Amino acid sequence: MTRLLAPLFGFALLGAFASAQTPAPATNIPNAASLQIADEPGLPRVLLIGDSISLGYTLPVRERLQGRANIHHPPENCGDTGRGLRRLDTWLGDGRWEVIVFNFGLHDLKYLDAAGNYVAPSEGRQVTPIPRYEENLRELATRLKRTGAKLIYATTTPVPAGSLARVEHDERAYNATARRVMDAEQIPVLDLCAVIEPKQAEMQLPNNVHFTDAGFALLGAAVAARIEPLLPAPTR
Repeated sequence: MTRLLAPLFGFALLGAFASAQTPAPATNIPNAASLQIADEPGLPRVLLIGDSISLGYTLPVRERLQGRANIHHPPENCGDTGRGLRRLDTWLGDGRWEVIVFNFGLHDLKYLDAAGNYVAPSEGRQVTPIPRYEENLRELATRLKRTGAKLIYATTTPVPAGSLARVEHDERAYNATARRVMDAEQIPVLDLCAVIEPKQAEMQLPNNVHFTDAGFALLGAAVAARIEPLLPAPTR
């Protein structure tokens, strides 16, 4: 059923991303990856934490790791690091996670006005300036390490020119900060920015931080490849 629904939801998702001038609330984004799945007994559980980019590559990861792991994503856009700190316990739940892949950045570096609307950088304030971003990431890393799961941090993908409420290449400073935190915490880093950059022109939507189906598939392949060696053999 997931395979049959994936193209339909993928097209709806990309259409919403491409046409929206003011982003819809995360809960209104149609995306099959946000639907919860029932665990297949005997398979390890993997949690993907992140924003709409991670939502976009969740289905490709599930496809590639079918029969090897139960791939979960919180039923929402995980947003910025501040939201991550507030919502993390809910996302983790009570179950055991074998691997957790997480990312924060695109919603930290965006600009909002006093009412919380997306605005041009010159008209608003950045959600999470670098010093606070670093503090938040350190706390998130500390809390995630307590789960006992194998952790992977995924870097933030490129911000192209013309992106709504964002400055081109701001991800570079945020990724450098994140890498410094993860190195200190001894958490491996998966450089998704480097994965997509060589094909950015053909796989990223114009003036938009989101990707085509092929772009999300490429990201999903990279995430799945990094997860698979960390999985134990199925017990069923």
